[in-house]
Amino acid sequence: MPVLCRFMGVTIFMFWKDHNPPHFHARYGEYLAALDFEGNIIMGTLPPRVLSMIQEWTSIHLEELKNNWIRMQTKQYPYPIKPLE
Repeated sequence: MPVLCRFMGVTIFMFWKDHNPPHFHARYGEYLAALDFEGNIIMGTLPPRVLSMIQEWTSIHLEELKNNWIRMQTKQYPYPIKPLE
């Protein structure tokens, strides 16, 4: 489970050869969620403030997320993504 980014207590990661639709996972304390590339939760829960931060980060780094999804599907290590500032 490579970590793509960490910011403000949030850890963003993807799993190797994960199932479709393309998505990433976010952990914040005891909260864990899977989100699509539009920032919608597809599984799990996050506090609203944290979800808002992740949605902003997702919109900024959409292309990097898509590229890393492809890399992970072909067993290539993903590139790190800059945190939300």
